[in-house]
Amino acid sequence: MQLFYTYKIQQGLAFLDEEESRHLQTVLRRKEGDRLQLTDGNGTFFTGTIESAGKKEVIVRIESAQSAPPRSPARLHVAIAPTKQIERFEWFLEKAAEIGVDAITPLRCERSERRQIRADRLEKILQSAMKQSLQAWMPRLQPLTPFESVVQNAAEPVRCIAWCGETAVPHLADVLQPGKDVLVLIGPEGDFSPEEVAQALAAGFQAVNLGPSRLRTETAGVYAVTAVNLSARGKK
Repeated sequence: MQLFYTYKIQQGLAFLDEEESRHLQTVLRRKEGDRLQLTDGNGTFFTGTIESAGKKEVIVRIESAQSAPPRSPARLHVAIAPTKQIERFEWFLEKAAEIGVDAITPLRCERSERRQIRADRLEKILQSAMKQSLQAWMPRLQPLTPFESVVQNAAEPVRCIAWCGETAVPHLADVLQPGKDVLVLIGPEGDFSPEEVAQALAAGFQAVNLGPSRLRTETAGVYAVTAVNLSARGKK
């Protein structure tokens, strides 16, 4: 099954953007009359037939729609500092989308080595991962946000900060609560500063560990996503 993505569906027609249309025609050699499977990234799968195959836009007539089951009653939000080598952060986005995450906030911390991102490129990576894993839900990518703003505006009932402190703290899986939304903070290569940790704890965050190994930022992110999916959403 080849899955395509579109954010534009109007009056029974799906409009594919230029990049998706070009791939469909020049690489996959699809043409008018061919049937396609699509998703809007908001939980719906569509089946349709190509009605018009222009060079910059393919139009598909929708024939049926099916709602995908919700991933979980609890939402997972990961706020994570982009890595200095952006390819490592992009790898995290891809794997997190494949495993299952609802929202991702790139986090700007005191020790962050990367302070700019290309949101359009990161969105494309999430789209590709969603399609490759045949999902109908695309994670919401938030803007690059200062640590203080994320901590102050956090609304999830379960709020965790994973850091490399020497104090014994519970494992992430042990603080999750069935059915309750969770936010996990993952710091940069140099970890969170003591001031940031103190600020998070004062705001009601629970310090957690991600196992006995010292993990790279992107590995810690994938570990956290996997732990929440296994513990809060049930083993598949």
